[in-house]
Amino acid sequence: MPAKGEKYFFISSLAKGIKVLEQIAEHGPLTVTGVANMLGYNRAAAHRFLATLRELGYVEKAETDCYHLTFRLLEIGMKADNRSEIPRLARIYTQELSVAFNETVNLGYFDGWDIFHLDKIDSKEILRVDSPLGSRAPAYCTALGKAILAFLPQEELENYLIRTKLKARTPNTITKRKQLFKELKEIHERGYSQDNEEMAAGLRCIAAPVFDRNGRSVYAISVSGPSIRMTDERIQSIHPKVQEVCKSLSKRLGSPPSEDAL
Repeated sequence: MPAKGEKYFFISSLAKGIKVLEQIAEHGPLTVTGVANMLGYNRAAAHRFLATLRELGYVEKAETDCYHLTFRLLEIGMKADNRSEIPRLARIYTQELSVAFNETVNLGYFDGWDIFHLDKIDSKEILRVDSPLGSRAPAYCTALGKAILAFLPQEELENYLIRTKLKARTPNTITKRKQLFKELKEIHERGYSQDNEEMAAGLRCIAAPVFDRNGRSVYAISVSGPSIRMTDERIQSIHPKVQEVCKSLSKRLGSPPSEDAL
């Protein structure tokens, strides 16, 4: 029998599972205990909900024992709206960069944990970067990720640094939190980020943040290429255009003018 006040068709277990998703979406990665405390579930029930959602592909478990959302929900949303508004709006700007530099241009989204590749335009060069659409990458060692992290509110950034294990992907990967925090501060000041072979050997990228209508840096656009072409001199010639494009897209998305929105 349904609980008093509930309609006969109401499936309470389904509703509780959705509440788990909503809490993680609202607060970021959570442990079993965190979910239990926030929703008033016992720990065993919280674990079963999370284990089921993980089995279905809606959450993933990190080494910190925190569960975070995957892009399964976004995939469903994209199927419901094939127009995919942000990539569509960004296309004119990413195409501008592609024509100007003939390197791979990426549009990334930060989900609170990783960078998700929403869209890209491939370089026409034989030697080029290939980041498949829908793929994920750590935020701390990518230009896309660092561009976004540098403009997060202080509390959110500190929380990210505390719960993220900085693994070395290459000899150039920053694995010390203090060093990464210092670099993010520098990125904030200059308005663009670089990946100097930190994610993959031989790959260099430059990126700038894109701000949404709430003034939050949740997107970024990057220009990526092999280090043989992406020299320091070329990066210096590319970054002003990347910043200009990202500023224009931010304005189109309704981002309020801000001294942080460089």
